Amino acid sequence: MLEQKIIEQLFRQNYSKMIHLASVLLGERQQTGIHRPDMGGEAEDVVQDIFLRIAASDIPPKNDNYLLVAVRNACLNRIRNKQLQERVRKLLPIDADADIQPIEKQRERLEDIAAYVDERLEEPHRSIFHLRFDDDLTITEIARRLGLNPNTTYKYLAQSLERIRQHFNNH
Repeated sequence: MLEQKIIEQLFRQNYSKMIHLASVLLGERQQTGIHRPDMGGEAEDVVQDIFLRIAASDIPPKNDNYLLVAVRNACLNRIRNKQLQERVRKLLPIDADADIQPIEKQRERLEDIAAYVDERLEEPHRSIFHLRFDDDLTITEIARRLGLNPNTTYKYLAQSLERIRQHFNNH
């Protein structure tokens, strides 16, 4: 682990630049540069995570550019994850009728879907579906676990959901 003095020095010298960059990339600052506190402080989270990783490492950053590149990459990862989450959310619209149905009917429907998934979906569709909805993993976590690209994982999940929808809308 790095010495506390080195981390404090890096923090004092770079924090404001790092926060500014993260705020701009994450949309927390408008073009005027005014900070928008309603955005939840994601920029602060990004910068804090970077300093935590630096503190846990044995090697100090070579220069200030390293820190700014780390901020950029962390922000791009957050944006990419949000976009994937939004795409999945659009694939799974909330069904208002499901809340009105008796619980036993809902349970039967879920059992039918589970049986369809296990009997009709092939790998890796089946595994991705179970990891997403049984284990509640994110697309990124599933991709990492299965050694797939997140976009490929998303595509397989979307195909699975479409097959399930088509099957149950026709019955």
